[in-house]
Amino acid sequence: MKGAVLFVVGIAVGFVAAHQVAKTPEGERFFSDIDSKAREFTGAVVDGYREREAELRAAVGDAEDALSDFAQRSK
Repeated sequence: MKGAVLFVVGIAVGFVAAHQVAKTPEGERFFSDIDSKAREFTGAVVDGYREREAELRAAVGDAEDALSDFAQRSK
């Protein structure tokens, strides 16, 4: 229980410190830079996800076509 309380206190202290740093011009630039890098990373992950999803959908479509052709030949 003591560890959990210390953890929460640490989070609160970190939040207050970050808020104070963000008020300075250097802190504002720092957090702006972090924000832009996080958005860039998120965009790259989303792009990769969509690309892979399209590849998998194409593969499933090809497999369905192959199964359909096989089923018609078996008749």
